[in-house]
Amino acid sequence: MEGLKRRLAPSLRVKLALVAFSLLALPWAGIYYVNEMERLLLRGQEQTLLATARAVATALHDRPQLLRIAPELDSALRSEAELELRRLAALQGRSMEPEPATLSAEPAPPPVIAEAERRKEVAAILRAVQRSSSRIWVINQRYKVLALAGSLRRDAPEEPARGQFGQIWAAAAGWLIRRPSEDFVETVPDAANSAEREIAAALQGAPGTRSRQTRDGRAVVVSAAHPIWSGREIVGAVVVEETTNPILSLRGAALERLLGLTLAVFAGVGLILIVFATRLSQRIRRLRDEAESAIDASGHIRRLVAGSEAGDEIGDLSRSFSAMLEKLAQHHSYLENLAGRLSHELRTPIAVVRSSLENLKLAPTADEAQRYVARAEEGLTRLNRILLRMSEASRLEQGLAAVDRERYDLAEVVAGCVEGYRIAYPQSDIRLAVAGAPLPVYGAPDLAAQLLDKLVENAVQFSVGGSAIDVSLQERDGQAELAVANKGPLLPATMQGRLFESMVSVRHEAQAAEGPHLGLGLYVVRLIAEFHAGSVSARNQESGDGVVFSVRFPLRS
Repeated sequence: MEGLKRRLAPSLRVKLALVAFSLLALPWAGIYYVNEMERLLLRGQEQTLLATARAVATALHDRPQLLRIAPELDSALRSEAELELRRLAALQGRSMEPEPATLSAEPAPPPVIAEAERRKEVAAILRAVQRSSSRIWVINQRYKVLALAGSLRRDAPEEPARGQFGQIWAAAAGWLIRRPSEDFVETVPDAANSAEREIAAALQGAPGTRSRQTRDGRAVVVSAAHPIWSGREIVGAVVVEETTNPILSLRGAALERLLGLTLAVFAGVGLILIVFATRLSQRIRRLRDEAESAIDASGHIRRLVAGSEAGDEIGDLSRSFSAMLEKLAQHHSYLENLAGRLSHELRTPIAVVRSSLENLKLAPTADEAQRYVARAEEGLTRLNRILLRMSEASRLEQGLAAVDRERYDLAEVVAGCVEGYRIAYPQSDIRLAVAGAPLPVYGAPDLAAQLLDKLVENAVQFSVGGSAIDVSLQERDGQAELAVANKGPLLPATMQGRLFESMVSVRHEAQAAEGPHLGLGLYVVRLIAEFHAGSVSARNQESGDGVVFSVRFPLRS
């Protein structure tokens, strides 16, 4: 079941691909921004049309004579307005569909010169403010159109020069992005509809705007109406109309660019993610293969090398694996050496006991028998000492968790211990240099004394020619540094970093003959230092004639 789950789990490349889809938020945000801009532009268009209507209405304020029209001119003006729209449409190559059943087909009576002059003045005002894609008309209180100028259609915008790829892309984008069309039915108003709320509101004195579709539904028309005042009386209204096609064209162009940019970004990011995921998968697979083969058939542990120089997380992982395997190799070496060291240390006392017992059987006199018994007891004592030293580190490791910690003066503990060492090792000159001020640390004073016991015992055993052993305690960089120095053999460069490990010893044969040495003393020193949140180190003296063991304790004020 677990194997099936692992097989069904998505690969790293699939996960990265899923993460890449989060980039869809970018085009969504772009579309939202374009829609918001379109909404703001439409609002701006409404305000612009309303301002145009206000300007025309302002020009016609308090001039009611311009809005009166003789009955005999009504039909003529309507027919002439229709002919003007048809002429504009013919110039643009389009047909114009009139509003049904509102224009008179009878021949217009001869116009009156005064009415014609007023009409020309109104038309001149409209032409002065009209735009190429807007239509302006003026109505009276009876909803009759008195003048009209302009057209809702705009000249077809010139398409930018495109190459073959650009033409293909424009055709493909056309399937997703709707383009505005200028091929729509533009009706010729004969009379305004009282149901059109912006006109009705304008004739009641309130300017207003409205959006509507053309009769064929191919375009949206925005209209604004503003009242024309004569004193306190409303005599008519100005209506300005314009399609939203210019704004839709801008929106379409923005969406086309956004779509192209999105596809390009997705293609680039997708390619980068695929290459990155492939490279990442290869490194992880190589690390997996080396981790699986880290232990050979003979049980030896090898160091990982894949990605160890990389500065990213996989490099950190490989280095962590290497460090872990190195520690396992050291522990494996410790276990391998344990049997040999124990057999070496136990061989001599066991041989002494065995030979003493054999000689005891053959001893002719009581004196000889007593001598062999004494030798057997010495061998048993040595065996007991070996067992005690082996159990010392184990008991310390298990007992540290239960030791109560307290704040104590390390200088006082060190001074008291050195006085005892001078009595215990009268053959050695043990000198002490302690800082005058107290050095408070947090831990267990008994363990600190045991730590110093191991260091001084080690220094006495390795010192040569009755040379002095220097014990110093001073404050350095906010820590208490305890150092024990002696004249004697130097530390091998390869062993300086391993001296505080379990079962490690650098004694020569003459020293080993003095008694059992399992390499646990400095290991106990390290355990006690770590209990105090400190650290241990060993180095050769700069003079080149001895070694220095240092322990650092953090101070507690």
